[in-house]
Amino acid sequence: MKICIVGLGLIGGSLAKAIKKNTDNMVFGIDLNKTSVESAIAQEAIDAELDEKELDSCDMVILGLYPQTTIDYINKHKSGFRKGCIVIDTCGIKTAVVEAAEKAFAGTGVNFLGCHPMAGREFWGFAYSVDNLFEKASFIMTPTENTPKEVVDKVSAFAKEIGFARCVISTPQEHDEVIAFTSQLAHVVSSAYIKSPSLLKQSGFSAGSFKDLTRVAKLNEDMWTSLFLLNREPLLNEIEHIISSLSDYRDAIKADDADRLHTLLKEGRELKELSTQNDVKK
Repeated sequence: MKICIVGLGLIGGSLAKAIKKNTDNMVFGIDLNKTSVESAIAQEAIDAELDEKELDSCDMVILGLYPQTTIDYINKHKSGFRKGCIVIDTCGIKTAVVEAAEKAFAGTGVNFLGCHPMAGREFWGFAYSVDNLFEKASFIMTPTENTPKEVVDKVSAFAKEIGFARCVISTPQEHDEVIAFTSQLAHVVSSAYIKSPSLLKQSGFSAGSFKDLTRVAKLNEDMWTSLFLLNREPLLNEIEHIISSLSDYRDAIKADDADRLHTLLKEGRELKELSTQNDVKK
């Protein structure tokens, strides 16, 4: 299979390396950053750079771009993919991307499948890509009624071949609602938490909890701004919910209400234990 990866950043570069490590597929790359392309060739993550005019020679195209850039790229090059080609993306939101892609590819014979590899690092760019980033990770696919089953089956097999532990099928809307909680809210909270005036006093006083809660504050603001705004309503719902929950804790502490505070903490512990049990079962 001839595969082209558009966008050789952390995810695109890691996908390229994983494909070359685990399969015999030919891998080509496209990136505006020529240093990334040169590095990918030097590290044998890709076989060569691909001219965008040659997209129609590929069996699969993986778009490793930011959400809005993905939409723009599809609209600009929608006639450049060959009939029967599978196009997948790697964006952290799905509804806006899938809707735009299906509209663009309607009647072209190009098969689009929205995807989200659930892996990442606190760094970005090809320099931080690794061939084992996706080991033990989930690969989410969001097919619609327009997606042929054989395409889902082929992409699922491909994901497992390159190291993903499991494939999860969701609707674009469900994906965005859940990801607003499991990923996006965590980044908002971490970014807000680290703005405390106590931050510069923490040296010598911090341990695992501080590191855990602040890890994802080291984010790529360009990408996350796009993700947050394209998933506005689900994320706002989660932010409103955590504000309400924090208010409960604040009010209990302010009122010196030990019973209420104890109950809130107990509820949190029990929910964490329940979610851990569910993860083990899956």
